[in-house]
Amino acid sequence: MNRTEKAELASALKDQFSRANVAIFADYKGLTAGQADDLRRALRQEKAEVKVLKNNIARLVAKDGSLGKEAIGLMDEVVGPTLVAFAYGEAAATAKVIHKFSQDNEALKLKDSLLGQKRLDVSGIEALAKLPSREVLVAKLLGSMNAPISNFVGVLAAVPRSMVSVLSAIEKKKASSQS
Repeated sequence: MNRTEKAELASALKDQFSRANVAIFADYKGLTAGQADDLRRALRQEKAEVKVLKNNIARLVAKDGSLGKEAIGLMDEVVGPTLVAFAYGEAAATAKVIHKFSQDNEALKLKDSLLGQKRLDVSGIEALAKLPSREVLVAKLLGSMNAPISNFVGVLAAVPRSMVSVLSAIEKKKASSQS
């Protein structure tokens, strides 16, 4: 591969890193072609794509510092066959898919990864995978925002309700005393 090809590949890889919400690194040594296809298919449903990382090209991408200081350190430490899952959609959904796949297939071992310009260790990826989906988080937020208003309406409605109950009790008492 000559210099211009390396530069083009580095430019494409840099674009992928900058567009991705999260880039999850994994060692794929021992993964069969069928398993790799299954992983690609599962990740494609979550708006993510998988690339095999050429370590020297990755170092070129991070060298200028546009991906952040933590990316430079991560790229310098990347050795061996490395697969990168670029998540363009929901980061937690992609982390769930790749984390579950790594648990089901011992050949895939997660490595430190990048969440934006922050470095994530393997436990961080596992924590990201355990997060609920975006829809569930939005529903919880809306429920939390709606609770004080609902409680306030309940309190306001209790005043007339208790007044009606008192008036009803007085009416029953007067009706029973007249008879």
